Amino acid sequence: MSKKALVLLLCLILASSMAPQTITHPWHGKRVAYLGDSITDPRNSGSKKKFWTYLQEWLQITPYVYGISGRQWNDIPRQADKCYEEHAGEVDAIIIFIGTNDFNAGIPLGQWYDERLDSVVAGIHEPKHKVARLCRTPQMNSDTYRGRINIALDHVKRLYPTKQIVVLTPIHRAGFFRNDKNWQPTEQWQNKCGEYVSAYIQASREAADVWAVPVIDWAASCGLFPLMDEHAQYFANADNDRLHPNDLGHQRMARTLMYQLLTLPCQFSLSEE
Repeated sequence: MSKKALVLLLCLILASSMAPQTITHPWHGKRVAYLGDSITDPRNSGSKKKFWTYLQEWLQITPYVYGISGRQWNDIPRQADKCYEEHAGEVDAIIIFIGTNDFNAGIPLGQWYDERLDSVVAGIHEPKHKVARLCRTPQMNSDTYRGRINIALDHVKRLYPTKQIVVLTPIHRAGFFRNDKNWQPTEQWQNKCGEYVSAYIQASREAADVWAVPVIDWAASCGLFPLMDEHAQYFANADNDRLHPNDLGHQRMARTLMYQLLTLPCQFSLSEE
């Protein structure tokens, strides 16, 4: 081989080694169940395309969609059961996006735990013996927001113990005025139990610590802020529906979610690698 050809070959090898590597998104081609309310529901007319539609296009995710308009956290176990009945172990991950209707309905926030004084056997650098200590267990109260999250995540994690489960916080909301029986003021107003929507968003964030599930904070990260007229372009109708994102709003939500999901595995191997 001539010196010139050898130099050319070395240059090609060097260029190849320095070429940028293609990154495969960890959720590409996976099968994902979406549980939630009207913003997830394919039958909701606020948009033609949903955030999960964009993820289907961009990442070739197969979506199993069970969100239903008007539902609250207490419907998540039923949606999860229906998904399991229809797809069982075919699902790679479950994404839960719900909570805004609990706020609108004035569901009390409640507590994460019940505490009781009990005795337990313990011993650190001493013989084991019984001691009196406080013990806490998740409060399974279907009449409170935190209780509903406890019931739902306890159920879903038992139903899908080997699957990735992701919770998305509610997003910011402004007015939704459908008719006299469905008239929802902006998030500037407390609900009937005296809470702002931010308290429900915060409780959703807390679920990460309680149930060891990743929580993606859409309220903070997707950028949608319907209280501003400038952001009405992201919602179904500037005059009477700044609750449901339109196609542009869903696209922005989806793009945010796509990058957040890059940090999370979609599958967990049950065998040693």
